[in-house]
Amino acid sequence: MLRFVRQLPVFLLFAALLWSATPIAEVIDFSRISAYANQRYGAAVVRKLDTWNTMLVQAGKLNEQEKLRAVNNFWNQTLVGGEDINIWGQVDYWATPLQSLAKGKGDCEDYVIGKYFSLLQLGVSADKLRFVYVKAQVGRQSIAHMVLGYYPTPQSEPLVLDSLTDRIGLARTRPDLAPVFSFNAQGVYVPGGKPTSVDRIGRWQDLLARMQAEGFQP
Repeated sequence: MLRFVRQLPVFLLFAALLWSATPIAEVIDFSRISAYANQRYGAAVVRKLDTWNTMLVQAGKLNEQEKLRAVNNFWNQTLVGGEDINIWGQVDYWATPLQSLAKGKGDCEDYVIGKYFSLLQLGVSADKLRFVYVKAQVGRQSIAHMVLGYYPTPQSEPLVLDSLTDRIGLARTRPDLAPVFSFNAQGVYVPGGKPTSVDRIGRWQDLLARMQAEGFQP
């Protein structure tokens, strides 16, 4: 059963995010990203960006629970699941949302990254969102996997947004997921200890740098 840091001492918690929930224009500047995408990838990827933007505009009229469903469905239906070694030629690579759209493929982290920044764009508080590493039971195989956890309040049982299913459910309804650790981007939190700096999370820092170069705003 999926449980988080207050229940499992093995969890690590990154207690806040480098990017808080800021106004839309300060998170994703689609005009700037579209210009970058057109130069780097061409018109076909710009059209994919337009589809993402259209979904976000439409989802902006919804309540928060409906926003979760719209974002979860968009990324689950837009990307084809794959392994980093086949997509990027690397064992572990965190793609930006633009890179994932350009490839049309992603592994579990890429789905979570796309969903996370989409929800920030829609005004969902970053304090409600956590990246969660789990072991997922798929058939007879246990695989390393990542999902996005959504906490309506700090003490709430989270809802799980998962690339393995379009259904969003409470953690208790996912006995196929065994938690390993969770994080957000401000710092590392170990139960009973003081938070440590997020600077040592190289993949996250690299992701942010690449996103900024594409036009995303800190």
